[in-house]
Amino acid sequence: MISTKPRIAIFFTGGTISMRVDPQTGGAIPALSGEEIIARVPGLDEIAAFEVINFALLPGPHMTPPKMLELSRGVAAQLADERIAGAVVTHGTDTLEETAYLLDLVLDTEKPVVFVGAMRNSSELSWDGPGNLRSAVRVAADPGVQGLGVMVVMGDQLIAAAEATKTHTEATDTFQSRDFGPLGIVDKDRIIVARRPAHREHLPTERLEERVEIIKLAAGADGRFIDFAVDDGARGIVIEGLGRGNVPVAALPAIGRAIDAGIAVVITSRCPRGRVLDTYAYEGAGKQLKRMGAVLGGLLPSHKARIKLMVMLGAGYSLERVRKSFE
Repeated sequence: MISTKPRIAIFFTGGTISMRVDPQTGGAIPALSGEEIIARVPGLDEIAAFEVINFALLPGPHMTPPKMLELSRGVAAQLADERIAGAVVTHGTDTLEETAYLLDLVLDTEKPVVFVGAMRNSSELSWDGPGNLRSAVRVAADPGVQGLGVMVVMGDQLIAAAEATKTHTEATDTFQSRDFGPLGIVDKDRIIVARRPAHREHLPTERLEERVEIIKLAAGADGRFIDFAVDDGARGIVIEGLGRGNVPVAALPAIGRAIDAGIAVVITSRCPRGRVLDTYAYEGAGKQLKRMGAVLGGLLPSHKARIKLMVMLGAGYSLERVRKSFE
């Protein structure tokens, strides 16, 4: 008998969802394979058929941009198969939002790609991995989520990859949309989509520019770390500034030197919500930075702006194309 259930490719990359406590070290480490995790999710095979891909067994901090790009190629290859309805990616939550955002930028597909993780490991009674994975598969198998792009599904919320932010070090509802709220929810009997992303970009690339640095500025900061990044060969610099993206005056000369050297400089904010914009005209504020040639980073936090800049520089986009995209 031919199955009518949707077929979902599930990529297992490690993370807390795969962890259990190691008696020798006394701490949680990645240990469970994809098959072992699936075996602990009752009724998952009633929702969908699976292709299980044990891509890696890494904690979140061990994920790197080249590995993210490799993952994107694997997901793209699976989604090119007409038998595959969507993909789920399990991932360590520390870097989940960066990997999800990179895939959202480089993948050109209407099929759903759902990232999922856990905040509790399998040795804890409160392990949230099975419930999260079940919800993620339900979302990936639902035809109503076509065209939503890459999403993070945890705590029964659908959150756009561009908006997903880990807001708490341990709480199970840690992933939230910074500004706009979830795209929808996983309810008992259906997936409810409340809104669709207003804007998505497709930025295909075969390589990343890895020489992109993040430099955080605070009260009284100067430009010594910016100068160091330039001297060390950075091709892009993301500056995490204050408020609307304003920076201390002492940092301005170094920012100017980086721009004059042909380095793409993107300004973001340390604020957890809101846009970077050229609202202010005092020294070190947005209007001056924009006149100098810096790119204002819009709604993106610094770590996602870095991913986007890596993608765009790797694809060979001009500085004007970078500016248009960010601003």
